[in-house]
Amino acid sequence: MNTLFEILPLLIPILLIDIALAVGAVRHILRHPCYRFGNKTMWLVIAIVLLLFGPLIYFAFGKGEME
Repeated sequence: MNTLFEILPLLIPILLIDIALAVGAVRHILRHPCYRFGNKTMWLVIAIVLLLFGPLIYFAFGKGEME
């Protein structure tokens, strides 16, 4: 338990960045109809379930160009 309190100052910024990326990914998925592959439902599941890496996967591979 003591080690958790030692690394907590490092975990809080990582968690905040991760939450911001997840919110940004979900907002983008809901507002834009274009994806490189897959559909809106698939990308929402990936962004929410894989919270740590899901938004990064979406922005790297799923985000399509605007028409």
